[in-house]
Amino acid sequence: MMFRLRPWQDADAFAAADLVSSNISRFMSDAFPGNDVEKWEQFIRNANENPSAFYRVIEVDGKFAGNIGIHICNDILRMNAELGYWIGDQYKCRGIMTEAVKEMVQLIFTIFEVTRIYATPFGNNFASQRVLEKAGFTLEAMFEKIYIKNGMKHDELVYAIRR
Repeated sequence: MMFRLRPWQDADAFAAADLVSSNISRFMSDAFPGNDVEKWEQFIRNANENPSAFYRVIEVDGKFAGNIGIHICNDILRMNAELGYWIGDQYKCRGIMTEAVKEMVQLIFTIFEVTRIYATPFGNNFASQRVLEKAGFTLEAMFEKIYIKNGMKHDELVYAIRR
């Protein structure tokens, strides 16, 4: 399955909103735009204008399939970048996200002066944990029941890869 990472375009707001499912949203922050086109339009504007962010659309066979991006931390954490990603349900279990994470890590270490990229999946998001492990990330920490999503407490895992 061929994929490519490309910059966000205004028209992607509709594709993103159409692709998001409750299965995806349950593992995302409450700020995640979900199925709201206007929130995706705002996300795209912010993503394209924010110099401390680097977001890419994951495109599979010419179709919008998901998103991957990093946010460069600041102040004393400025050598770190936080990674986030999601992919549509129909594209899961094909190895696409693992390869997208690997490609993104190489891009980030080439473009930005960061020494560590980290991701913080939910403790019960086993698919995301597998993606990170296959992409070379290691588990650095686990914090019990600090996420609150839909009224339930969840563990936060911290995975990282270093330059």
